[in-house]
Amino acid sequence: MAYINNNYLKLPGSYLFAEIARRISAYKADHPDADIIRLGIGDVTQPLAPAVIDALHRAVDEMAHADTFRGYGPEQGYDFLIQAIIENNYRKNGIDIGSDEIFVSDGSKSDCGNIQEIFSTDCKVAITDPVYPVYLDTNVMAGRTGDLQADGHFANVTYLPCTAENNFAPELPDEKVDMVYLCCPNNPTGTTLSRKELTKWVDYARNNDAVILFDAAYAAYITEKDVPRSIYEIEGAKDVAIEFRSFSKTAGFTGTRCGYTVIPKSVTGIASDGSRVQFNKLWNRRHTTKFNGTAYIVQRGAAAIYTEEGQKQIRETISYYMENARIIREGLQAVGLTAYGGVNAPYIWLKTPDNMPSWDFFDKLLTEINVVGTPGAGFGPCGEGYFRLTSFGDRENTLRAVDRIKNKLHF
Repeated sequence: MAYINNNYLKLPGSYLFAEIARRISAYKADHPDADIIRLGIGDVTQPLAPAVIDALHRAVDEMAHADTFRGYGPEQGYDFLIQAIIENNYRKNGIDIGSDEIFVSDGSKSDCGNIQEIFSTDCKVAITDPVYPVYLDTNVMAGRTGDLQADGHFANVTYLPCTAENNFAPELPDEKVDMVYLCCPNNPTGTTLSRKELTKWVDYARNNDAVILFDAAYAAYITEKDVPRSIYEIEGAKDVAIEFRSFSKTAGFTGTRCGYTVIPKSVTGIASDGSRVQFNKLWNRRHTTKFNGTAYIVQRGAAAIYTEEGQKQIRETISYYMENARIIREGLQAVGLTAYGGVNAPYIWLKTPDNMPSWDFFDKLLTEINVVGTPGAGFGPCGEGYFRLTSFGDRENTLRAVDRIKNKLHF
């Protein structure tokens, strides 16, 4: 008898973005001529940087010759990319990371979801609310949580509310937890945690023998000085934190797929016999067993963003998206809507008018002005009454969407 993993049945009916796609498809079926502008899913629209394209072409050409052809590569990533990561993202900022503490992958979403496999199912998990769905859903799938409750929360999970009332900065939990998911800059709220706030969490993890799972996928969008680009800028973090990074939003690799995870060897957990074990060792075992490595061609493209021309080109693209964010944020404010984020992140988190339920606001935008965003409730109960827009559209559509909000949306 083939029994299923019943933990999957605890999850809501569909993944957030699948439900958004379903509603759009249904609307398009009834309104085939609708000119829909999508500011919902955080997918990029600008092309890969010329330096990346050139590197990809050269790598493709290498694959056409026996003496430069590459087959299986190192599962952890090619040294040329790992060294570029270390030099540009860590060493230049005074952070010492070893080459065997970085694991290149097909994106941080995969790593954020898979990392929980190397933790015991008995570990107590803390997540912010609202939250990127992958953190929570993968722990539900693993059986680390109880059932979904009437209030929208899962049993046996410690929720850390992030609302306007606490400036979207989660408070330390009253109970002891073992795994803490933090995302900074945050998806979905677009807000950040200061050096002081992150220090508070590192101190908590050190005092409670917990591990921080730190998603820094949007670090390249930070503009303010007091916001750390890496959690390892905080003293003691290398003993308690695992960091996830992505090329998806930094360099437009959403379809090309490349990211990496940093696991210092000093981050350890306790085995059933009481001994301490490096999570680095466990992840390396999992990584080499379940993954054959990111394609050589893709890694060559990723390494190209660290060249002088590559850095200049991706900064121009990031500035393009951040100008979109400014346009959206100021457009919302012009019609009296309260908006957060969009300063250190490509997301704008707005308060729905008159406490309108977020899915109702989704339908209102879709049907009245043909603009798509993401309902805050899809990120957790504390997201109710909020709504996310992304700045990843092209400039023309961003301007058109804001114009529709300002001149055609009825409140």
